[in-house]
Order: sequence, then C-alpha cells, then structure tokens
Amino acid sequence: MRQINPNFFDGKRVSSQAFRPTPKDKSLLSVYDGNKIEAGSAWNHYTGVLRLASLGVMGIAEVDIEGLNLGVRADPLPDFPEHAVIDFSGFTKNQVEKKAKQLRDRAEAMGWLYRA
Repeated sequence: MRQINPNFFDGKRVSSQAFRPTPKDKSLLSVYDGNKIEAGSAWNHYTGVLRLASLGVMGIAEVDIEGLNLGVRADPLPDFPEHAVIDFSGFTKNQVEKKAKQLRDRAEAMGWLYRA
C-alpha cells in the first residue's frame, strides 16, 4: 500500500510521482505491507504516528510489482513492522519514470483502498 501525498493529486488523477522514489530514497520506495496492516490503520499510522500528509492509500498487487521486474521486500523498522520497499535499483531515470507510471496505473485500476 502506498500513501498518496496531497501534492501528488490534482483532484482527478494521482501523479506517477507518488510511485517513484526520490534521490534520498536510494531507489527504494517505502510502502506498507498489506498482509500485515489494513489500509485505514496504515493511514492512521502515517498521519498520526509519523505525522506525514496523506490523502489516502492506494494499493498495488505484489504480482504487478514483480511483473515490472521490480523487487519488493519486507523492511521492518523498530516501530514500523509493516514497512516494506519496492526496489528500483539498477534502472535508469527514464525507466524509473515509466515503471512509476505503470505502478500508478495499476493502483488506479485497483482504486483507493482508503480515503481520508
């Protein structure tokens, strides 16, 4: 599950930026493991505990992530056992942008899992 920052939503469509790691992320996009937490609880954790902005939660099936030749793995943190990452390592900037658009499209097809 991926939190959607308000800056990445124009009122109609989510930007693919929401599914692309930034340089500080070192090619790893942070997500919640949907097998370990429900969407509403993930949103509450993100906005309440981590105090970050989110309009809601979108999901991507693991099979779709792997179908784009991206790695996905658990990355539990001490106070965040549901943390996982999608690994964009080894791809060019252009490839990352294309894969982010494809992830966004798959997430949109699934629809919002939780809206604030």
